[in-house]
Amino acid sequence: MVSRVVAEEAPGWPAADVPKTFYIETFGCQMNVHDSEKVRGLLEARGYSQVPSPEKAGMLLYNTCSIRDKAEQKVFSRLAGLKRRSSGKTIGVLGCAAQHNGEAIFKQAPHVDFVCGSASYNALPTILDRVESGESGVTGLHLDTNETFDTPRIERDRPYSAFITIIEGCDKNCAYCVVPFTRGPERSRESGAVMAEARDLAGRGYTEVTLLGQTVNSYRDPSPPGWSFARLLDEIGRLPRIRRVRFTTSHPGDFSADIVSAIDGNPSLCDWVHLPVQSGSNSVLRAMRRTYSRDQYLRRVAMLKAAGRTIELSTDIIVGFPGETERDFEETLSLLDEVEYASVYSFKYSPRKGTSAAEMPQVPEQEKGRRLRELQERQRRIQLRRNAALIGREEEALVERRNRKYGQWVGRTSQNRVLNFTDPSALAPDRDLRGTYCQVRVTASGPNSLVGELVSAESQPAFHGLHVLN
Repeated sequence: MVSRVVAEEAPGWPAADVPKTFYIETFGCQMNVHDSEKVRGLLEARGYSQVPSPEKAGMLLYNTCSIRDKAEQKVFSRLAGLKRRSSGKTIGVLGCAAQHNGEAIFKQAPHVDFVCGSASYNALPTILDRVESGESGVTGLHLDTNETFDTPRIERDRPYSAFITIIEGCDKNCAYCVVPFTRGPERSRESGAVMAEARDLAGRGYTEVTLLGQTVNSYRDPSPPGWSFARLLDEIGRLPRIRRVRFTTSHPGDFSADIVSAIDGNPSLCDWVHLPVQSGSNSVLRAMRRTYSRDQYLRRVAMLKAAGRTIELSTDIIVGFPGETERDFEETLSLLDEVEYASVYSFKYSPRKGTSAAEMPQVPEQEKGRRLRELQERQRRIQLRRNAALIGREEEALVERRNRKYGQWVGRTSQNRVLNFTDPSALAPDRDLRGTYCQVRVTASGPNSLVGELVSAESQPAFHGLHVLN
């Protein structure tokens, strides 16, 4: 017998006999996106069905991020909005904010039924048993180092591109970061398990994989082969039918020459590296406890630029870190000019509970905002110039979706640039290009993307659906 949840009548939430359905909203990084895929697999194996809107769901799940205060407050804003409308619905808070705030969430949002951290997703069936029996305030907050990688089933969002977690947690202890509290200590997955998942994905028609970790290049194989991160990259890139391998996020302190050699020697490894610098100032880097200097970071950049192929770089930058002076900020601007990143993810410093930086003297919010605007404008000009230099070139794009409003396909190049393009051929109305690799001539550009016209397309790929881990 299928159990059901009855939703009582409330404004915006019509009374209905709601089957075991769920809606999940994901905040934050690609690790969280992949975690939501694991949660979906666990729930669907239990008889739940995903629905496209919260109004139609019997259970509402929020997979949260706590890297910045804004991301965490967005979740609590969602929860506050449910007070008057969620009668009869089960509400769960998952992920980093759940782990970071723990049982305090129930005090701030008493209508939440359970919280579950990212290391405890395999405990979800037990948690739901307790919730379905009428228990409230249920938690799953153990940072269990043995049960973070493999869940019995993963429901992936796309049938051609997949995430693989190879390392969880972080030991770097940066002054501003809550990851050690929310994801636990650094632990790597055995290379055999990673390769088995990659082979299975290739057999199911996936052609692109992205290796994930908070510090992905800190990977150290705990099994007897003892593979380095570079070796793992190379081995996955040599699997039949795998055409693209990406990885994120790297830590500069563990970025070594053998990674560059692997990229240079294996055409399946993408021409893109995300290497967060956070600041261009040595004094700020020391205060952040980033374990490298500006000069050491630039030596990593030089290794990448000396490769036999063009490897594009993106980065993360925090402005307004406690104690950051105008001179420190100018050094960050000069780093942009020196490196010329393909893209930059930039943020105002956000104090996080439990970190040492939260206790330091803070830069005024107005000053943080000014610095962020100036940095983003400087980087916008760099991207405009660099993207314009690609006009007339032919690029390969893995097609991700269709933008019907503009009549364009949206793909991504090996260098992680978004490429929007039209299909002028007579076949255009009849073919679906999602998941195919297309040759596209770049005809225009902006600061954040390229525009082009299709030159040639592969035949539509065969997808094999659900990925089940053994």
